[in-house]
Amino acid sequence: MARVLVVDDDTTFCIMLRTWLEKRAFQADGVFSYAEAVSALQSKRYDVVLTDLRLPDRDGIDLLRRVKERAPKTRVILMTGYADIQTAVMAMKLGAFDYVSKPVIPDEILKMLHEALETGTRERSESGTGGAPVAFLKGVSEWATRLHEHIRLVAPTTMTVLISGESGTGKEYIARQVHAASHRATGPFVAVDCGAVPRELAGSEFFGHVKGSFTGAISNKEGYFSLASGGTLFLDEIGNLPHDVQVQLLRVLEERRVRPIGGDRDVPVDVRVISATNDNLKEAVEQGRFREDLFHRLNEFSLVARPLRERQEDITLFAHHFLDRSTTELEKEVTGFDPDVLEIFREYPWPGNLREMRNVIKRAALLCPGKFISREHLPAELWQTRSARPTPPGSRREMERELIKEVMARCDNNKSEAARVLQIDRKTLYNKLKQYGMEG
Repeated sequence: MARVLVVDDDTTFCIMLRTWLEKRAFQADGVFSYAEAVSALQSKRYDVVLTDLRLPDRDGIDLLRRVKERAPKTRVILMTGYADIQTAVMAMKLGAFDYVSKPVIPDEILKMLHEALETGTRERSESGTGGAPVAFLKGVSEWATRLHEHIRLVAPTTMTVLISGESGTGKEYIARQVHAASHRATGPFVAVDCGAVPRELAGSEFFGHVKGSFTGAISNKEGYFSLASGGTLFLDEIGNLPHDVQVQLLRVLEERRVRPIGGDRDVPVDVRVISATNDNLKEAVEQGRFREDLFHRLNEFSLVARPLRERQEDITLFAHHFLDRSTTELEKEVTGFDPDVLEIFREYPWPGNLREMRNVIKRAALLCPGKFISREHLPAELWQTRSARPTPPGSRREMERELIKEVMARCDNNKSEAARVLQIDRKTLYNKLKQYGMEG
């Protein structure tokens, strides 16, 4: 039975969640403060710590740091108030498995606990030679949640996966997620850009060759399939493969054996193939540019990487994520964005998707002399594409007013509870209620 520690100063909620987890076959303990959590962690080993961000004596980030220092294998899930994006990014950078917004949905907590127990940390390793870990940011949109669930389902299987999506949408990151959550996670992850492989050398690059098999073959060479044996071979831009290599690839997938060029025997390989394309492979099949039998062999399970312009809920999250990475790399102290910049980000169509956003924010962080990135630090094409119609004055106030109204209704007008959900003190809430004419 998995052991879970619930940490929340709302004693009623903490006890209810602990009891709910116990009824679902977890061993659950509940404590109400940072100090009690530290004491519990010293006396027992926990698989998962589920903690509120705001605790009476310290906060959930401090507890996360403590857990990672003393029990690095323990997964930490943070429960936060509404949309605290910067804190969520910080938490993931420090090693949190995930976060969930309050008020929590029990079934969502249950699913997240199972994911934490099955997949381990959110850090994913680089290609087969080792290398620096890469953080994968899931996103908060409905599509991101559905994609993450599909990854969780397909990862433990042996099915081939085809990832489709525009350039820059993170197809390789998705492939790495599948690999990291699979039974092959300890094996190599070998990524190949099929469009960059010279046609005349494709056979050698994929399947290897023996010394003397052709001019320039001065030694034996292992191909990508052999290098990836025991792990995952990621074939990016699979639609660029020459027709003769498509034939050979189909044979390898069916027979699980490769024959190096110039070799006299087949070599068994144990490889899971994940491929990706920004092309419409179905159209390529209809036009005779891609083999139909290979398409079906690669497409046992399909995933779609949505363009950033269709992920409005994730734009702010990714912006802060890339800013956090950029400031670390550049050793800058930029902490955020002017509100106008975030509005520009939401309106810009991002034709280059996540890759373009990462580059834009890194450039802006380099140019920014202060704490906040403003419009003048962005490429002109971002803000010049905006509608000539100005943002209506007071729209931000209206958004805040609607949020407070919604939370108050959800909390049955209990101001103390509403302040806790909004993560502001009661005095601030009273002032805002008065400001917006909502005292009654």
